[in-house]
Amino acid sequence: MIAFLHGRLVTAKPGQVIVDVGGVGYLLQVPAGTLARLPAPGDEVRLHTVLQVREDALNLYGFATAEEKALFEMLVAVNGVGPRLALAALSTLGPAGLAAALVEGDAASLARVPGIGPRTAQRLLVELGDRVRALGLVPE
Repeated sequence: MIAFLHGRLVTAKPGQVIVDVGGVGYLLQVPAGTLARLPAPGDEVRLHTVLQVREDALNLYGFATAEEKALFEMLVAVNGVGPRLALAALSTLGPAGLAAALVEGDAASLARVPGIGPRTAQRLLVELGDRVRALGLVPE
């Protein structure tokens, strides 16, 4: 498992970045919030990561904060929610907005995310509401 990467930001474009770590360029898929927080190319960056191993690919996802990473991991653990949908949720609502929607039972906010319909929104609320509350991302 790759817990984080610390290196020089080579490129950053919507949805992905390349980080040079010791001469190896790592391609990471990132949510919009992380992309907005990155320094200029050439500067040092540290990203929390999740490595997804599939039969046909190794995919690396990067996050500016540990909370973003934790939300991503929770989302992809829900049946029917893959990494692309989890990134879309983080990009559309942001970590705080996503956590608030899950804790408050706000299915309408979740349904604003492209790819999340009413049934998936309800599944997310049922499965993640209490888990997100335990993270402490939303004030009581």
